[in-house]
Amino acid sequence: MGSALEKPSLFPERQSFLWFVAVLILLVSVRLVSLYSDYQAFISKPFYYTHATVLTAYEKTKKNKHYQVLKLKSEEGLTFYTTTHRRENFHHKRLRVQIFPNESIKFTDYLGTFYVKSKIKDQETLPITLKDRLLNAVAMQHKDEALASFYNAIFFATPLSTTLREKIALLGVSHLVALSGFHLGILWTFIYGLLLLLYRPLQQHYFPYRFALFDVGLVVMCILGLYVWFVGSPPSLLRSYAMVLIGWSVLLMGIELLSFTFLVSVFLILGLIAPSLWVSLGFWLSVAGVFYIFLLLQYTQTWNRWLITLVVIPLGIFLLMLPIVHAVFGATSLYQLFSPLLSILFIAFYPLAMVVHLLGYGDIFDTSLMALFSMPESGTQSLLPWWATLIYIGLSVGAIWYKKLFYVLLGIAITYGIYLFL
Repeated sequence: MGSALEKPSLFPERQSFLWFVAVLILLVSVRLVSLYSDYQAFISKPFYYTHATVLTAYEKTKKNKHYQVLKLKSEEGLTFYTTTHRRENFHHKRLRVQIFPNESIKFTDYLGTFYVKSKIKDQETLPITLKDRLLNAVAMQHKDEALASFYNAIFFATPLSTTLREKIALLGVSHLVALSGFHLGILWTFIYGLLLLLYRPLQQHYFPYRFALFDVGLVVMCILGLYVWFVGSPPSLLRSYAMVLIGWSVLLMGIELLSFTFLVSVFLILGLIAPSLWVSLGFWLSVAGVFYIFLLLQYTQTWNRWLITLVVIPLGIFLLMLPIVHAVFGATSLYQLFSPLLSILFIAFYPLAMVVHLLGYGDIFDTSLMALFSMPESGTQSLLPWWATLIYIGLSVGAIWYKKLFYVLLGIAITYGIYLFL
């Protein structure tokens, strides 16, 4: 870690960084103004015709009336929910819909996901894709639907069933199920290490002048890029891929990687490219997770690498993220104390689970997983007040420059953890 910090900074002077941030903020503002104009035009129309692909469809009951909730993505890129009383199966369908926008749809909803009334005018069945076949191949290896849902979520970013989502929240491992930088980091390490074993003998014999980080890294980046696209580019995974891509480029240039200027730069660049990320909770939580990783590494850089990897990062992130997570999600259970250990085990479990599914033995962990998911039967609700959250965020930012403030922050996180669980 010491040598990494001796590398030149991404921005040698503070002024150059501030100018870069100012330009990005200006560009983001212009982009948002343009989108706001599109939004106003959208809600001013009495109705609107579009084609949309069905992302999810599920039944609900209200006052003894049955209806379906559809999550659609239009050909213009809008993602929205709508309802229908029609009883047919809408999975793998592309619909011609008439939607009726109004001022109840806020700008933030327009950027993210909103509800709108609609009429289905026509529908067509979409062809079975490779992803559909893979989802089915994984599901067929499990007798329990919850386990099939779990594996398809961690492999292909598909939604979990409500019951299983609640169980996973009580275990404190939602971050392991929602595809993010943690998963990309594992895949990068696994694929890069495997390809490097094949590359080294060829490099030594045929092209010793080549640079492994560039050659192997380029192949891995292409593989990961295809994977992110294949699973639908969820916001947290998109942010993570951008950080890995830019981070790899920065390493090739020999520039300092673990810096907050790097994090801010990627954050703003992503917001410019995909403004919908500004209203994505998963995106903000993943940025917070990376922020606290950088903060931990800043003050433990001289420690043993294995200690940092296996203890400091899992335990530190769990503690420091507690106030952030509980500002949004109130689910609390003593089983969440196992989250750091489960996070460490997941590092080996994730690539191994992929391999055994490819070999057709995906059910090998089913008994253990069913036992794990059945443990938390209930929990309590505990939300951190917004004013306390803002104070905690302010202290977190201040801890970038003041080591004593970092220890204060850590003390607050530990105290809050004791309050939650004891």
